[in-house]
Amino acid sequence: MAIVTFYEKPGCGTNARQKLALSNAGHTLEVRSLLTEPWTAERLRGFFGDTPVAAWFNPAAPKVKSGAVDPSAVDAETAIALMLAEPLLIRRPLVETESGRCAGFDREPVLSLLGPSDPAARPLEGCSSPHAPCPDPVERKAS
Repeated sequence: MAIVTFYEKPGCGTNARQKLALSNAGHTLEVRSLLTEPWTAERLRGFFGDTPVAAWFNPAAPKVKSGAVDPSAVDAETAIALMLAEPLLIRRPLVETESGRCAGFDREPVLSLLGPSDPAARPLEGCSSPHAPCPDPVERKAS
């Protein structure tokens, strides 16, 4: 089984289900906060591979949902700059194994780690919060 570094938004219900799926498949998780990790442009860019820039963004991020950030209207350099300034914009989880890195739970190497999927299983992508878009963690602490 693999050692998986899993960058999450702490408290995210979808990330909790994703971590459980990986653990149930027998993998060891090293869980880190996506929001407090000291990212660099080069390191963050390595998680996106050849996916289109718009797919790098978390569609449930408040600034994406409100239209303040339009993922389809930015280039790679601008996208990385926006994400470094506001990590909530990053599509999550970010997953790193010895076989590769990805953003999101529907790409390699995650698919290989999970093995064949159960078509009746609850989806492991997308925001599971009934209050979507997900609230900003700072705002949640204040309430």
